[in-house]
Amino acid sequence: MAPDTAPPTSGQSPEQQPGLQAGLKNRHLSMIAIGGVIGAGLFVGSASGIAAAGPGILLSYALVGALVVFVMRMLGEMAAANPSSGSFSAYADRALGRWAGFSIGWLYWFFWVVVLAVEATAGAVILEGWVPSVPQWAWALIVMVVLTATNLVSVGSFGEFEFWFAGIKVVAIAGFIVLGGLAIFGVLPGSDHAATGFGNLTEHGGFLPHGPGAILTGILLVVFSFMGSEIVTLAAGESSDAQRAVAKATRSVIWRVGVFYVGSILVVVALLPWNDPAIEKKGSYVAALDSIGIPHAGEIMNFIVLTAVLSCLNSGLYTASRMAFSLGQRGDAPRSFARTNKRGVPQAAILVSVAFGFVAVAFNYLWPDTVFQFLLNSSGAVALFVWLVICFTQLKMRGIILRESPEKLVVKMWLFPYLTWATIAMIVFVLLYMLTDAKEGGGRSQVLLSLLVAAVVIVISLLRERSRRKDTEDVVAQR
Repeated sequence: MAPDTAPPTSGQSPEQQPGLQAGLKNRHLSMIAIGGVIGAGLFVGSASGIAAAGPGILLSYALVGALVVFVMRMLGEMAAANPSSGSFSAYADRALGRWAGFSIGWLYWFFWVVVLAVEATAGAVILEGWVPSVPQWAWALIVMVVLTATNLVSVGSFGEFEFWFAGIKVVAIAGFIVLGGLAIFGVLPGSDHAATGFGNLTEHGGFLPHGPGAILTGILLVVFSFMGSEIVTLAAGESSDAQRAVAKATRSVIWRVGVFYVGSILVVVALLPWNDPAIEKKGSYVAALDSIGIPHAGEIMNFIVLTAVLSCLNSGLYTASRMAFSLGQRGDAPRSFARTNKRGVPQAAILVSVAFGFVAVAFNYLWPDTVFQFLLNSSGAVALFVWLVICFTQLKMRGIILRESPEKLVVKMWLFPYLTWATIAMIVFVLLYMLTDAKEGGGRSQVLLSLLVAAVVIVISLLRERSRRKDTEDVVAQR
């Protein structure tokens, strides 16, 4: 067991963090960085975006991609200077105040334990389709238990699983882009798909068939599929060469977003008319593969989606547990969360995180339209809150880094502080635009319920801070 020490200063290097071991190799971090931006949402959620915005969905993906690039650049600047398992929560703790680190850390943890339930259910649906003799709830239980065991063994086993999960996603997307590109120009061997060039981008009602406003609608539909790109900065806390890994990951985020998101969606809308019924019926990628004569496209895509789901589950459990570990280190969670076993694994933090994940899975089966829908909506805007906190934290942390250790500023946000403020304005605009989406389970309910949960967490953090201050004053008075 690691010693039960006082909470360390936020932003310590791996060597200073008691208990955690540098068990992630450079290849693990590289693939986590690449695969982190490819969520299951890209494979299963893009069809609704294409239906809403037509080929203009490319602009939606490009705008959100730019937002993610800017946020990752800011986070990379802080993480390269101070690798920490608490990442942006630890930096917010130092730059904005303890209330900020406490609040965003617990909100992020809450977001990921809800994601565990969503992904476990999605994976169970696919597996039940393959083996219907095993009920869906049993498959959800099986995948949760297996990946919990993986995370409990060692951080290296998590990294190895994620390396292969992410590798499959990357190869699948790359292969899709190559095959689709050849088919677009009519040079794919054995395919009878007529060469379309990029004609489908402007035909069938034009590039923006529903008008420019549809770009904003598309943004709401695709923004949450980008969540997860920040995981590499948490994982860097358990790497032997964290600074190099973070710098490399943040510098490569532009091409990763450009190729995997914009590139693959470009192939879909170039291969097929945006209003082809097959896109919504089968899913955008399956419809595209079917159109060029790839046999068993549905089964292939189900396997890839299952891999993406398992990757998200694996990363989500890791991320939630490491955030809980960091909160425990700083005294903002039970101290047992900051203890590790002899393999350097925060066992209590993992078990508590997965326990809440199991509870959320149960809610999904017992009360899917009430309790679980509330959980989904109340965590729906947390991703944007996290990005907003990263922006405000970076505004303050730049000065702290320059004052204390300017040599560690190896990754710099471009056009500081102007581009940081522009990114803040973009995020606030998206949140405000979400309030215009009044349909059931839409953007308005997500923002309002997420704000409600955030307000509760912030009040708890302020009350804790007040109580802590009063205890300190009482101790001083007694002296």
